[in-house]
Amino acid sequence: MNKNAEKLFEDKNLVFIATLMRDGSPQLSPVWANYEDNHILVNTAEGRIKHKNVLLDPRVAVSVVGKDNPLDMTTVRGKVVEIIPDYEYNHADKLTQIYMGLDHYPFKRTGEKRIVLKIKPEHVFVMPEIKINDN
Repeated sequence: MNKNAEKLFEDKNLVFIATLMRDGSPQLSPVWANYEDNHILVNTAEGRIKHKNVLLDPRVAVSVVGKDNPLDMTTVRGKVVEIIPDYEYNHADKLTQIYMGLDHYPFKRTGEKRIVLKIKPEHVFVMPEIKINDN
């Protein structure tokens, strides 16, 4: 991915992931994510619909839009190449620091097991840089 796309994943921008349901229809979820080692890392919990969907079909689409400029956006199509346990909340805590400025993930639920969907980007679209007027 290019540097503009990577920066969108480094900042406090909400990310949307689309997965495919068993019947082929799309399912869309807002998530926290980051970009690391040439992969998009999406944090979720075991058993959620997006987790179930990628177990059946690893193809996903991801979109991120800059919080300060809605024209600053990237869309990515790719595949989940690995599902990484995050049972100690290390990745969730890292994202909590980015998105909330807190040290620890505050939404822990009894019995919930966090995981990371490791996505290899295959097709990346980056909107050409356009500045909007604040006037």
